[in-house]
Amino acid sequence: MRVVFAGTPDPAVPSLRRLIESPNHEVVAVVTRPDAVSGRGRKVTRSPIGRLADEHGIEVLTPRSPSEPEFLDRLRELAPDCCPVVAYGALLRQEALDIPVHGWVNLHFSLLPAWRGAAPVQAAILAGDEITGASTFLIETGLDTGPVFGVVTETVKTGDTSGDLLGRLAETGAQLLESTLDGIAAGALVAVPQSTEGVSYAPKIEAEEGRVRWDEPALAIDRRIRAVTPAPGAWTEIDGKRVKLGPVELTDEVLPAHAIEVRKSGVFVGTGTTAVRLLQLQPQGKKMMNALDWARGARLEPGAVAE
Repeated sequence: MRVVFAGTPDPAVPSLRRLIESPNHEVVAVVTRPDAVSGRGRKVTRSPIGRLADEHGIEVLTPRSPSEPEFLDRLRELAPDCCPVVAYGALLRQEALDIPVHGWVNLHFSLLPAWRGAAPVQAAILAGDEITGASTFLIETGLDTGPVFGVVTETVKTGDTSGDLLGRLAETGAQLLESTLDGIAAGALVAVPQSTEGVSYAPKIEAEEGRVRWDEPALAIDRRIRAVTPAPGAWTEIDGKRVKLGPVELTDEVLPAHAIEVRKSGVFVGTGTTAVRLLQLQPQGKKMMNALDWARGARLEPGAVAE
């Protein structure tokens, strides 16, 4: 099939690469978010999907909105059979959805109808799900409501961050997306409506939600930190200074909530249940470092707390 691929961040790259290498499909163009200013040098950078397309000489379309008339005209000229989508990041209206013969097929990183929305992997870890996965479905105007073509499952491992889990799902999901397009092209695959039961939502996680609430149970704190790692990142304030936190280790130690205790064996912080041991943290303007090394340099006063 002739396909126009829509996607933006790194998790979409395995899917585009797999379709470029597929003998059954021709990627005639990609759609991605406009180049953005990033980094300390404030340089204009191409999205990961845009860079991969450039490497293969594939046309890159970067509309500010996929509703722009110029974009819709170009999409009609390309005459795609199908538009696969992975984390594109913009709302598609009906006029765009109607252009490809077989519609727009989205790879979503959850087992729909669970965790519809922008942050399904983070939501699964935050909720303590033991099993998650990825789904391919036909995009409608509703939020991730379309009929499902296929799914793959993935075990959430102890210690998984959202980055770890999303990395695995990006690879298995790429295989699922390719097989879905193969089935559509062969006329052998029919999408099945989603169940009306088990619907849940995963809105975008803002930076404030990465702030650790030390009066929560240790297990909830562990999940929160892993869910927001690497983005938007977990953080707390110590001595009035904001520090970024890496994943923590659960312990049987008992300390008052918020209390910090530095020992030879590590840096411990009290929670609503048992204490956690900090493994790594990052002070503002510095690199991530071993928590005990940080504590030695910080010279915390007795009674220091995390807020």
